[in-house]
Amino acid sequence: MAKECAITGKKSRVGGQYSNRTRATQFNPGGKKRRQVNIQKKTIFVPEMNKNVTVNVSTKGIKTINKNGAYKTLKKAGIIK
Repeated sequence: MAKECAITGKKSRVGGQYSNRTRATQFNPGGKKRRQVNIQKKTIFVPEMNKNVTVNVSTKGIKTINKNGAYKTLKKAGIIK
C-alpha cells in the first residue's frame, strides 16, 4: 500500500539534496532523495455513527480532523458514507 494521507491526499515526493560545497556541486551533486509523508495509523471514534474508524492519515490530516470534526472531515474525504 502506498503512503498516502486519506484526508489531505499527500504523497511522498522526490527532492534534490543541497550541497554547501557549491564549487564542487557541479562535479559532485547530492542526487535525488524521496521525502516521505508523516503517516499515522489512527483509530477515530465517530459519535454520529457510534463506531470506530481506522484511517491512515498525515499529521496535518489529524489537525484537520480536530478542527472540523471527525464525521464532517471523513465524509468529505469519502471514507464514510
